[in-house]
Amino acid sequence: MGSEYLASIFGTEKDKVNCSFYYKIGACRHGDRCSRLHNKPTFSQTILLTGMYRNPSNPTQFPEGIKTDMTEDELQEHFDNFFEDIFAELESKYGEIEEMNVCDNLGDHLVGNVYCQFVEEEAAEKAVTDINNRWYDGRPILAELSPVTDFREACCRQYEMGECTRGGFCNFMHLKPISRELRRRLYGKRRRRARTPPRGDRDRGHDRRGGGGDRGGGDRGGNDRGGNDRGSNRRRYDEEGGGRY
Repeated sequence: MGSEYLASIFGTEKDKVNCSFYYKIGACRHGDRCSRLHNKPTFSQTILLTGMYRNPSNPTQFPEGIKTDMTEDELQEHFDNFFEDIFAELESKYGEIEEMNVCDNLGDHLVGNVYCQFVEEEAAEKAVTDINNRWYDGRPILAELSPVTDFREACCRQYEMGECTRGGFCNFMHLKPISRELRRRLYGKRRRRARTPPRGDRDRGHDRRGGGGDRGGGDRGGNDRGGNDRGSNRRRYDEEGGGRY
């Protein structure tokens, strides 16, 4: 079997050696028991913060197993506060972010996962080294470099069209959308820069769907609200358990 053929099928369903799900999504439901290899990258623009977001509407993410009575608007505000806190902290300390996404799946290998893709690989490497010594909301942060390079390949297309029959246990990413107001705050300046590139350069904007990055279809399900109070999330950085996030 030729090396060119092996290279062409690497990370695809035809590859019998390397796990295609881990290659595309950076996570696999079989974990260490998977019969195929999980080749962890030594360099990447993308980092994975495993299970970092705890959705109040998902009782399985809390030891007490209590389901919240928060309204849809309150749940969206809670998520927006979390997203903005993490985004601002990562970008201010490590470098410019290309896009950040949070999984809304229920499967153990995807639930609450935060994927952050930096513009530079060096920023991702520094973030992973630093963040693994930090805590958030009373829990240690688990960070690693991720093989995910294209979120279009990692996302469930049926979910984006509202047609996924597997629900939260789908093995492809179901990305949780941020509100339009937060999207404008985090990504608005980048879009304006993209519309006025340096002379001689072409606008290399992204046409991507779903999720929390700067992608056209990502507002589905979001609320156009402003004035989020970030104080409730900021207090979580000071909780016991070690380093401050």
